[in-house]
Amino acid sequence: MFFPMSIFSLNVSLGGPQLTLPAGPKDQHQIAGRADMLIFASEPLSAPLEITGRVRAKLWASSDAPDTDFFVRLCDVYPDGRSFNICEGRIRARFHESFSEEKLLQPGEIYGFDLDLWSTSIIFNKGHRLRAHVTSSSASGFDPNPNTGEPFRRNTATRIARNTIYCDAPHPSHLVLPVVPAGGR
Repeated sequence: MFFPMSIFSLNVSLGGPQLTLPAGPKDQHQIAGRADMLIFASEPLSAPLEITGRVRAKLWASSDAPDTDFFVRLCDVYPDGRSFNICEGRIRARFHESFSEEKLLQPGEIYGFDLDLWSTSIIFNKGHRLRAHVTSSSASGFDPNPNTGEPFRRNTATRIARNTIYCDAPHPSHLVLPVVPAGGR
């Protein structure tokens, strides 16, 4: 299954690990229907679920741009529809192999991206859902990527990146959640 997404430089930061206010958990429902965001949600939980530790996302993606960003946000969705951000991670695609050496993407080639969503400890209550938001911009919280491959903060132009997230057998995009067994440790 493939999920193409056209990414625009739109504001999709709402709370989370911002250096400015409002930071922290914020209801995400107002941005959840955006055309530039993919949303994956679980069924309502039949029992409480504890997640304690490091959360990671493995994305398989391609782009028509030489560089782009990927953001993944884990949310707790209440039965009444409110959705609060729990943790998030990001990667600038040019650093997909190493943070010490930039390597631009080849258009259309599929890459594996590992995103660290940091650590959390939360109990998702019965009836709640887990939701993952996947997008390519989190402005104004983070500098928008011009998607051109030009040196960072020296770009002379910007462009829309058309990214595809893959969720098939050879490219299983997924979250890695540190689930604590029922009854504790």
